[in-house]
Amino acid sequence: MLTLENNQLRFSGAVVIDKAKELLEPGRGYVTQSDLTLDCSGVEAVDSSALALLLDWRRTAEASGKKLAISNLPESLKTLADLYAVTDLIAATS
Repeated sequence: MLTLENNQLRFSGAVVIDKAKELLEPGRGYVTQSDLTLDCSGVEAVDSSALALLLDWRRTAEASGKKLAISNLPESLKTLADLYAVTDLIAATS
């Protein structure tokens, strides 16, 4: 689930392939509007589609001249980022 409050986009629940497909377009809409921080503290489970989603949103934000900071990455997502050697691309800000 995605919720936006005070330039903080909260990302929560299980983020696996079916859910990632649902979240792709709404997330793109948010990240093109203003600089945001994506708070992942509510993420419960992930697969590689969650990583792809974060990378897409980061690219989309940058293409729109916006910044997307990512905070509170769960260990499972950090592990996937390390495995795919994209940790620098989704580097968390806190």
